[in-house]
Amino acid sequence: MKLGIGISFVTASFLSVWADSAGIKIPTISWGYNFSRSAGELKLPSQILEDLVSGAGVITAIILFLVGLFLIVSKMTSGPPNPVTLRKIQRFKAIKRGYYSFLILIGLAGLASLDQLIVGKEALAVKYKGEWQFPAFTIKLEKNKDFGISDPAKVDLEPDYRALKKDFAKTEGNRVILPLRAYNPTQDAISALAKEINPAKLKYSGLGTRLYSIDRPEDPHLRFTYRKGVRQGNAEGWNADGDRIYKAKYSSGNLVAGSQEWEGEGSMEEFLAAGSETQEYLVSYPPSKPKWSHPLGTTSQGDDVVAYLYGGLQVNFQAAIIYIPIVYLIGVTVGLLMGYFGGWFDLVVQRVIEILSNIPFLFLVIIITLGVPAQYKDRLGFYLILAILAIFGWMGMTYLMRTSALKEKARDYIAASRVIGAGVPRILFRHLLPNSVAILVTLVPFSISGLVLSLTALDYLGFGLPVQYASWGKLLKDGLSSLSSPLLVTSAFFCLVTMLVLVTFVGEAIREAFDPKKYTYYR
Repeated sequence: MKLGIGISFVTASFLSVWADSAGIKIPTISWGYNFSRSAGELKLPSQILEDLVSGAGVITAIILFLVGLFLIVSKMTSGPPNPVTLRKIQRFKAIKRGYYSFLILIGLAGLASLDQLIVGKEALAVKYKGEWQFPAFTIKLEKNKDFGISDPAKVDLEPDYRALKKDFAKTEGNRVILPLRAYNPTQDAISALAKEINPAKLKYSGLGTRLYSIDRPEDPHLRFTYRKGVRQGNAEGWNADGDRIYKAKYSSGNLVAGSQEWEGEGSMEEFLAAGSETQEYLVSYPPSKPKWSHPLGTTSQGDDVVAYLYGGLQVNFQAAIIYIPIVYLIGVTVGLLMGYFGGWFDLVVQRVIEILSNIPFLFLVIIITLGVPAQYKDRLGFYLILAILAIFGWMGMTYLMRTSALKEKARDYIAASRVIGAGVPRILFRHLLPNSVAILVTLVPFSISGLVLSLTALDYLGFGLPVQYASWGKLLKDGLSSLSSPLLVTSAFFCLVTMLVLVTFVGEAIREAFDPKKYTYYR
């Protein structure tokens, strides 16, 4: 397993460098370079920060390569697997609830890593005039003129691939292949939705709309008021520019004589005969209820909820990948140093931790959220939030590692290491750390659940991620603000609870498997 992960990391590092030089975007692997391109134009306070941001892709590739190389070399030079570790792994697999939860989380992580293959408004492939293009996988931004759209107002705009697919369906030889969910998680607002209805058959009460085109439900042609399937009350009509030019009144399904008002050009009869003929639609605006095109409806901003939930899943996994290594690197190192050296170093670090622990976390987030300029918050807000969480997140494990180091450094194998001349780094990371690994392994799942809850809570309070990031916390807040769309709250709550339950099951199983006793008091 270690060898496979190492080879995967090394391969991913080379692929990311090659893809960037070739102008290709690979799902997840090109993340570092995508960040560099999106944030590299910012004017940052120092040249060092600008270099770090612009070189994020290269730095990510180097880190992946070094970690992968370390895992490969470690596997090649190590002896046979530790039988104690193998027994712990077998014990973890025997706890079915935790093991199956772990497999589900791995599957969700793999699904989230597919990125634009699953969710996105860019087409995976477009065939136009016999040539194939792959917009979702290229750094170059395609324009309408590349696909034969000659409207002067639109030639230099990004294509609407959903509309382009419908246009290409009318022609021979052209084709558009979209992702499984052809909507971006955010900033891909849907202005209106239309559902075909038969008022008389459904005994429908409400508004029924005739459209100029089903592709533009926000542009009505005629709108009637129905009561139990019969036209009752006012009727209105608009021209193609959105100006109201027709008005009438119905009573018990019949047009009231003399109620028609006409202010348009041409013949009123021709106007009434235009549009979608006799077909009528139920037109709704975000937040909308579920329809065939949007199974879970849309948010109040018009984002598709299915795509939004997927984006929230990606954000949580991406945050965990960044947050966990940083927090554990700092916490483990400081904790081991505190326990190993003790004395004044231990006292000073404990006082620093006490000071940081008394800083009001929420106030700090509010100050940074309100004080950072919009351009930095939009591009770097996600990483600022993670940085704040990391500043406060490493302190909890230092005391656990300190206790472990205090206990282990008194053992004979540490004294033997000192006698043969082993340095402090070797003693800490080759002897003390491996004997404390059970603490680290059992803490990781609970750190992830804490991170997910923190991000959700901050977004719910309005001090979290920028608008371009999907968040389950924002969806919860949106749903509670729009009680007419209960699926917004239900879907976000279900995803959040499912994620936390899975992580908790994994954490409990690991804790039980790595316990020196076969059974713990949790049984």
